[in-house]
Amino acid sequence: LAPYRGWFPVISSLCCSNFVYFYTFNSLKALWVKGQHSTTGKDLVLGVVAGVVNVLLTTPLWVVNTRLKLQGAKFRNEDIVPTNYKGIIDAFHQIIRDEGALALWNGTFPSLLLVFNPAIQFMFYEGFKRKLLKKQLQLTSLDAFVIGAIAKAVATTLTYPLQTVQSILRFGRHRLNPENRTLGSLRNVLYLLQQRVRRFGLMGLYKGLEAKLLQTVLTAALMFLVYEKLTAATFTVMGLKHSRRH
Repeated sequence: LAPYRGWFPVISSLCCSNFVYFYTFNSLKALWVKGQHSTTGKDLVLGVVAGVVNVLLTTPLWVVNTRLKLQGAKFRNEDIVPTNYKGIIDAFHQIIRDEGALALWNGTFPSLLLVFNPAIQFMFYEGFKRKLLKKQLQLTSLDAFVIGAIAKAVATTLTYPLQTVQSILRFGRHRLNPENRTLGSLRNVLYLLQQRVRRFGLMGLYKGLEAKLLQTVLTAALMFLVYEKLTAATFTVMGLKHSRRH
């Protein structure tokens, strides 16, 4: 069962995060585009704004999720302090009690930088989608799956080093640069990146990328597939025509 450690908080965090992101992205798109043709630049801007809203609202869930997922794991690094949480509620309680409420937003700075991950993902996805819809009436299940996977693979590869730092800061049990104890500051982000390069070399910034790609690419591909099918079904039930420019 070890590979499934922390599965419930992961699902809870993903549900909340995806709802906030998709709702914000599509609401802003409806207000800005207003039936006109969308562009790559607009998709990128909307993705960044939706990402910022998502980060500010859901970071506490991801902090708790990261700690529960790593709980009980054995670390070679002596700088990491072990944790002992009974569940999601207990994790929230202990973090606020021992570290203060602001600790729930550990890693917010790199997370804000990482809004470019879903923004790049949506930019590529919407771009591929528009090109395909010029040649055919609607996306097939395979189309949605493939372009969703490609878009996420590109976004993850470009932003992976920051994702590594984000996980370290969310875990919060790592002894940081003694000159600056502010979790998530630009100085500590750079400090952690430098430490990783010194310890593992330049390729250390991409250590574990294969596993991350396997997880995120498959997740994103399935998410976009379900998203397109649910959107089409919703328009059908409402008796509306699903616009190709969507």
